[in-house]
Amino acid sequence: MVTQMNHLSRSRRMLVLGICCMSLLIVGLDTTIVNVALPSIHRALHASVSGLQWTIDAYTLVLASLLMLAGSTADRIGRRRVFQIGLAVFSLGSLLCGVAPSLGFLIAARVVQAIGGSMLNPVAMSIIRNVFEDPRERAHAIGAWGATFGLSMALGPVVGGALVDAFSWRAVFFVNVPIGLAAILLTALYVPESRAARPRRLDPVGQVLVIVGLAALTFAIIDAPQAGWTSPQTLGVFALAAVSLVALVPYELHRSDPLIEMRFFRSAPLSGASVIAVLTFAGIGGFLFLNTLYLQTVRGLSPLHAGLYSLPMAAMIAICAPISGRIVGSRGPRLPIVVAAVAIIAAAAMLTQITPSTPFSYLLVSYFLFGIGNGFVNPPITNTAVTGMPAAQAGVASAVASTSRQVGMTLGVAVIGAVSAGAITGTIGKGFASATHAGWWIIVALGVGILVIGLLTTGAWAKRTARRAAEDFEDPALPVPYRAPTPAPARS
Repeated sequence: MVTQMNHLSRSRRMLVLGICCMSLLIVGLDTTIVNVALPSIHRALHASVSGLQWTIDAYTLVLASLLMLAGSTADRIGRRRVFQIGLAVFSLGSLLCGVAPSLGFLIAARVVQAIGGSMLNPVAMSIIRNVFEDPRERAHAIGAWGATFGLSMALGPVVGGALVDAFSWRAVFFVNVPIGLAAILLTALYVPESRAARPRRLDPVGQVLVIVGLAALTFAIIDAPQAGWTSPQTLGVFALAAVSLVALVPYELHRSDPLIEMRFFRSAPLSGASVIAVLTFAGIGGFLFLNTLYLQTVRGLSPLHAGLYSLPMAAMIAICAPISGRIVGSRGPRLPIVVAAVAIIAAAAMLTQITPSTPFSYLLVSYFLFGIGNGFVNPPITNTAVTGMPAAQAGVASAVASTSRQVGMTLGVAVIGAVSAGAITGTIGKGFASATHAGWWIIVALGVGILVIGLLTTGAWAKRTARRAAEDFEDPALPVPYRAPTPAPARS
């Protein structure tokens, strides 16, 4: 591995971790802030429900499509360089979103944001992967990474609500610009450069198949309530998505340097972590979309008050993520995944009963449980992914987990939004409360899926598949895709 990160002091490693977490902060802020602003965008730009879905999914779709490319590019030309470019493009996209005169312009600017965002989190995580070489210390760093996600969840609704109330929805995009500029400066000063000794070659055909497949699938789901689920247009776009994604697997298997290394997924723990990431973030995407519209349009809360009601969820994510990281570092991922799944199921089951007059205390309990679930689930996902991949390919490795998250977020907003609110074409009213029930039941099913897959992919059988998957690689330095951590010796 070509790197300048050797022999960094602990204080320098902590500083690098803090700078990398800034990228997660602005991306996390962007997700929650924009959700809080959706009702205001709905009114100001006369956006339909599908238009609001595209405001979210244009970002997450492009992000999911480009994360693998960004990770491999960073391994090739330098992680710090790509990280700084990503910060600059993301800040530019945020500025364009803030001045958007129409819904179409806003969606296009969100694409620019996503291009920059694709260069941030996976590259930052690969930097962390290379800085923190000790597995236990790395698990703790990943716990801090998860806590930063919780902090962004906590700050986003409140800061976004305050900005929308005090100024307008445009301010929620402008707030990213100074944070992005500060991160660019700090990266130049303190983050060392690193790159892989043997980076992967570009895979343009694989990249096109990923973009076409995900874009066609998302478009078909969002547009189906208006066009008809069995219309020729919908069926044709679904077919295009299926052909693209099915063709991707054999094509990637026959490449020496594929965009997505399919052989890694022969490891049950790694495959399980990827699927759990999709299911988890589908639930988060659906939750944020439905809950924001419910609180502001059905219950009549201001953006700030709606943001304050989401604080229990965000606070529990911030508290539980580092606890989960420590448990993963000492006992492995199974217990945090089980706790997360049970909490998500309980929270979503409670929300299937909401009405226009549901007591706010009832809602707060469900938000509290949802936060516990999402706080516990993220560290095992990330740790399994980045620990089980070669350090030399850390950019691609961390992009696997990040891509799974963004695919989940995209599909969650598309599917849950379409099922719950696809029939609403005009102003969203009181009937939206009952329309969300089907969406909450979908999230219950996602929680059940997390529980089942978590149990299946963290046991002895799963570890055996991980060892067999490692043997498929000729590189003898390739680590086993999952190995239960060995407890550190007690300190006197």
